[in-house]
Amino acid sequence: MITNFVEELTWRGMLHDAMPGTEEHLLSGMQSAYVGIDPTADSLHIGHLVGVMMLRHFQLAGHKPYALIGGATGMIGDPSGKSTERNLLDEATLAHNQAAIKAQLSRFLDFNSGKDNSAILVNNYDWMKDFSFLEFIRDVGKHITVNYMMAKDSVKKRLSAEAKEGMSFTEFTYQLVQGYDFLHLYREYNCTLQMGGSDQWGNITTGTELIRRIGGGKGFALTCPLITKADGTKFGKSEGGNIWLDSERTSPYKFYQYWLNTSDEDAEKYIKIFTFLPKEEIENLVKTHHEAPHLRVLQKRLADEVTVMVHSQEDLDNAVKASDILFGKSTSSDLKKLNEKTFLEVFEGVPQAEVSKEDINNGLDMIAALAAKTGFLASNGEARRELKQNSISVNKEKVKEDYIISSEDLINNKFVLLQRGKKNYFVLVIK
Repeated sequence: MITNFVEELTWRGMLHDAMPGTEEHLLSGMQSAYVGIDPTADSLHIGHLVGVMMLRHFQLAGHKPYALIGGATGMIGDPSGKSTERNLLDEATLAHNQAAIKAQLSRFLDFNSGKDNSAILVNNYDWMKDFSFLEFIRDVGKHITVNYMMAKDSVKKRLSAEAKEGMSFTEFTYQLVQGYDFLHLYREYNCTLQMGGSDQWGNITTGTELIRRIGGGKGFALTCPLITKADGTKFGKSEGGNIWLDSERTSPYKFYQYWLNTSDEDAEKYIKIFTFLPKEEIENLVKTHHEAPHLRVLQKRLADEVTVMVHSQEDLDNAVKASDILFGKSTSSDLKKLNEKTFLEVFEGVPQAEVSKEDINNGLDMIAALAAKTGFLASNGEARRELKQNSISVNKEKVKEDYIISSEDLINNKFVLLQRGKKNYFVLVIK
């Protein structure tokens, strides 16, 4: 059954522009559309998620999605929104990146059910690699004028007075290569729609122009807005760089934290874009959130939904436990379940001191652990006072002055967490 894809994108705030007739075309029966994905890394990051969500909504609406890995275009570089050329990749790297990206896409798209609208992954390198330069300029280049190409915003920006680097011929031809992709998919798979970010409009319409002039047919274009943050900082970036979907690059804990720390204004926007929750449920969540913003209902639900979708329920549960550690809701056993990477991320920026393995094996008394050996507290006298006032914890468990830290207390065979009061943490690193 075909449902209204354009209507779905519209209420979710995911529609920026569409060619006239696109909605009617999609309601006339099952259609095929594609989104291009840059394969310059072996993981997608959350900046790619909007395009992936569009493909998923497209499939849910009864249509057939194509994910196009830009193996050939990845060897060139897209000028849209870039100030400099990107690094060009070799075939082996591209093949590795493609396999990794397909595995991630499989969490969103149905590639294997055998249904008519099963998703298909294609790589433009497969049809571009045997194209000679002479063939390309004869069969494709002659159909598009330089005037047409120069009028595109992405080209204008790079050729403007502010752009010091200028623009290479390689990048200038990018829109022709991307346009040819659309023509190829139109001819081979009857793919009639290309989707992408609003910065891709120029490249996409070059494709519709080639379909009209060479293919004698009709192609459609649809774009989503470029996602922004209310405070003006770039969406999808943290202090450490991109927020990746690969758990080795960005841990599920950090991934979860990114969404949890979203502002109220952004959370209201993102929960429509980055989840598949139905309209009525989202409206109820927004209403609940407005009644008690301090409970951060929207942020919690957003972080839960996206973390499970990209990683797993188990990863979400672990991320929540790790988050709770800082707010006093956890136990020593919870701490000891954290892997080293997550432990260090949770306690990033917390003061540390090194203690020898020998000290731990011999048993480290609390006064030495708090003052003499570490400097966590200023003096032995202060350490005794805090212990008498019952304000010192080892691995989240309250301790007295007679407590001895031993190898039994080690987290990951390497750490011990000291705490004074609710918020003052200190990490012993055992060397």
